[in-house]
Amino acid sequence: MIQYSLKGEQVTKTFGRRLIFKDINFNFENHGIFGIAGHNGSGKSTLVKIICGVLSPTKGKIIHFANGKKIEIEELHNYIGFVAPYLILYDEFSGEENLLHFCKIRGINYDKEKAKDLFEKFAIYDRRNDAVKGYSSGMKQRLKYIFALLHSPQLLILDEPTSNLDNAGKDAVYSVINETGKNSIVIVASNEDSDLSLCQNVIKVEEFGNVKM
Repeated sequence: MIQYSLKGEQVTKTFGRRLIFKDINFNFENHGIFGIAGHNGSGKSTLVKIICGVLSPTKGKIIHFANGKKIEIEELHNYIGFVAPYLILYDEFSGEENLLHFCKIRGINYDKEKAKDLFEKFAIYDRRNDAVKGYSSGMKQRLKYIFALLHSPQLLILDEPTSNLDNAGKDAVYSVINETGKNSIVIVASNEDSDLSLCQNVIKVEEFGNVKM
């Protein structure tokens, strides 16, 4: 089993003259569920994108480790599963075709049996061959979870994890978070109390915002 950890050291982000947050420090090791909380516009998604390597911090750094060895940014996708409302799916492809396409881009084999189990877990197996343009927003969110989990990531990052989901979808997500957190690191970015109640430690982003540069 891979021992995964990540460390944030004085992570600071500005856009122009506007400070988003300053000097955020954290150390997440091995497994567990960790939260990033804050009101809308506080910088939750910005911090998530920095952790994923999509954005660079203005100052400070994020370091990912696998078995004590630093992971280079171009290899991060092999370890991370990421779900967010703003991620784009291919509407003209079916649900399963989306998974096949993303696996090809990622350079991983498509595990058909695991995909079947995940389609069933998220209750869209009967719609796997339908074009995604016919999916509801909740079904698209469920499909994003299937892709994020397909390669058994050591780090699962969820930005607004229950966005667009009904109660059954939320229950499936909470089950996944709790189960994944037993062996991997899960990061939940949310302003929903029910999401954050799953977390053993929470970073409150707004506490790092109203400071002088």
